[in-house]
Amino acid sequence: MTLTIPGFDHVRLPGTDGVELAAAVGGSGSPVVLLHGFPQTHLMWRHVAERLAGEHTVICPDLRGYGASDKPAATGPEVYSKRTMAADVVALAAALGHERFALAGHDRGALVAFRAGLDHPETLTHLGILDVVPTLDMWDVLHGVRAAVGYHLYLMAQPPGLPETMIANSADAYFGSFLDAWAADPAALPEPVRAEYLRASAAAVPSIVADYRASAGIDVTHDQADRDAGSQLAMPVTVVQQDWGAQLGYDAAAVWRAWAPDLDHRLTGAGHFMAEESPDEIAGAIRDLLLR
Repeated sequence: MTLTIPGFDHVRLPGTDGVELAAAVGGSGSPVVLLHGFPQTHLMWRHVAERLAGEHTVICPDLRGYGASDKPAATGPEVYSKRTMAADVVALAAALGHERFALAGHDRGALVAFRAGLDHPETLTHLGILDVVPTLDMWDVLHGVRAAVGYHLYLMAQPPGLPETMIANSADAYFGSFLDAWAADPAALPEPVRAEYLRASAAAVPSIVADYRASAGIDVTHDQADRDAGSQLAMPVTVVQQDWGAQLGYDAAAVWRAWAPDLDHRLTGAGHFMAEESPDEIAGAIRDLLLR
């Protein structure tokens, strides 16, 4: 049985190209869409969503290829490009009657949110980003042995076949290793939640790999085209992340400021799963963003 956010409705809504997305929807007020990361589902937003639902309509979808959403075969690189996944989110919100909305994403969902901000500036009112840098910059800041922290990025960038086989043959160990390594507070991922993430990820190995493979190809192409064109995010942007700049030797705020002139950049002492480890902090950051 799929775990979802208590008190929220669980619905299926149209994305693009015939793909349907599963989503938890609750609350009332101006719309906020929250996108999950890897190796997770929309359930990661449960604490933040409940905090925001008193003031906002909160929409938490599973990205295409994840959770209970459709998992189309990766017949081409565009199927799991962040451009396509961003278009899914815009279509889903429109199906609920929201032509404009605020968007926040974590990890993979943050890369989708970033692409949505560039591709759909007329649709997004505010943009929240948790614990990533844009794809193009991500590859630039990984150097030498320090890049070992992102070994999975390189594994899943390989041509179809080997990564899928390796991961499927040890799915719980593979996906569980990230839940263990990236959580500063393991108690934030209680056993039923952890089990749900492992179950959902093991059932989605080909599409998860395709999502990551796109970030070593077509997503880089799209980001580079925007950089070459001088494109920037037109809406207020808040970025909350661990101090990756200090760990990997770059200026994280400067990286984001190049894309987002209206930027609030914050560092957190929480681990990667900050929406679960420090929900008051993250809900507060989103509330502050929506006031700008």
